[in-house]
Amino acid sequence: MDTDVIVVGAGPTGLMLAGELRLGGADVTVVERRTERSWESRGIGFTARAAEVFHGRGLLDRLENAEITRQGHFGGIPIDYGVLEGSHFGVRGVPQYKIEEMLENWARELGVSMRRGFEVTGVRDTGDGVTAIVQGPDGRGEYSARYLVGCDGGSSTVRKHANFDFPGSDATREMYLADVAGCDIHPRMIGELVPNGMVMAAPLEEGYVRIIVCENGTPPAKDREVTFADVADAWQRLTGESIHDGQARWVSSFTDATRQVTEYRRGRVLVAGDAAHIHLPAGGQGLSIGVQDAVNLGWKLAATVTGWAPDGLLDTYHNERHPVGARVLRNTRAQGTLNLSGKSVEPLRAVMSELIAIPDVARHLSGMVSGLDIRYDMGEHGHPLVGARMADRELERADGSTEQLARLLHPARGVLITADDSEEMSRCAAGWSDRVDLIRVASVPPGPGEDRIVTESVLIRPDGYVAWAAPGGGTLASALRRWFGVARQARDVQDSHPLVSAP
Repeated sequence: MDTDVIVVGAGPTGLMLAGELRLGGADVTVVERRTERSWESRGIGFTARAAEVFHGRGLLDRLENAEITRQGHFGGIPIDYGVLEGSHFGVRGVPQYKIEEMLENWARELGVSMRRGFEVTGVRDTGDGVTAIVQGPDGRGEYSARYLVGCDGGSSTVRKHANFDFPGSDATREMYLADVAGCDIHPRMIGELVPNGMVMAAPLEEGYVRIIVCENGTPPAKDREVTFADVADAWQRLTGESIHDGQARWVSSFTDATRQVTEYRRGRVLVAGDAAHIHLPAGGQGLSIGVQDAVNLGWKLAATVTGWAPDGLLDTYHNERHPVGARVLRNTRAQGTLNLSGKSVEPLRAVMSELIAIPDVARHLSGMVSGLDIRYDMGEHGHPLVGARMADRELERADGSTEQLARLLHPARGVLITADDSEEMSRCAAGWSDRVDLIRVASVPPGPGEDRIVTESVLIRPDGYVAWAAPGGGTLASALRRWFGVARQARDVQDSHPLVSAP
């Protein structure tokens, strides 16, 4: 094999996945058809859960001018995401090219091999590996690996050549985007409904403004290249303002097409990010869900190729992420109906505005769009934290020192945090010490919204989700075996052990 894993695509999803795989000990080659990084702004922020993911790898501080904001929206209807205790809507003011630059630098530091200027033109699953047919500067060649992951966008070559089913709905409208300078445009941060459409304007760096124009009745045109004149004409028709004298450094378009693969894995080929799901970009969820796909998959695939993964671990990638993707598709379609359907939905918008004013409704929608309410089905429901993400908090170690929980996740290993200082706990944890770090604390403090939850110990997966908690979460060793494989020293964990068997 040339490498353990080939990652096709050097966007945020592919680069995040490559870094995660390297943290897990896998050899990784990223294949990207572009000869250099894109300098297009595209996404200009990400959700609160994506911010937590970056923070959990020590990456959030690498992003300059990242602005954390509480103010967001659902379908253009404002929501204060501060209704989620201790949280926010997400991060604004960071163009996608800066995120890609940060992630590529991180991946290269970890030893990821980058192959730019190479386009994958075919994929062949050989049963015990995968072969990618690649067209490069010196002609056609082949790369082989144990697994291949398509992170190559909504028009994914990997998805097509590996015969993934991609059902959904075709585009019904086209929207224009541009980064414009040299004209006076007042901010319209969450989009402004105007007769016959919607417009948005968000300040960027260096005097540029990101604008989005949705003109009702504009059908999608696959083969037409959008120009700045098209954007400026539509802007003037909708607002009465002329921006024709401005300068655009980037012009593009997108649609409301909505599709999702029926399976995230076919044999030794997997897909993530836009290669697995496409939808209307609403609330910064596109980039964010792709990064979360990568962090869910990375440690599991690395465990598989390095040999310690328990049976079925890699299958949990589809089982956990497909429902999350389906839910994002639903909420973005709902937001598109609210924000892009003109006067016909004004009664619906009025009712939704009344509902969003109810705190419980605002919390529900905020948790949905931010990604903070994701809860994976882990089959154990004895403790309320199991399956949910473990929010950051300050921990007081048993020796009196303090540390942020997010910092413990930087190596992408399992973390067992416990106030149980017994010898039994030490012996049980020792069997997985090559995969799970044992952190003894004076107590496990509650996180945001957890004041009524009693937690004495918690086992956190590398992606930040809780795999086991005590009291009431079942036996520790069974959770360790389920998520981290067979103990290194099985003799340390006997079936009669009090942490293995229920009393």
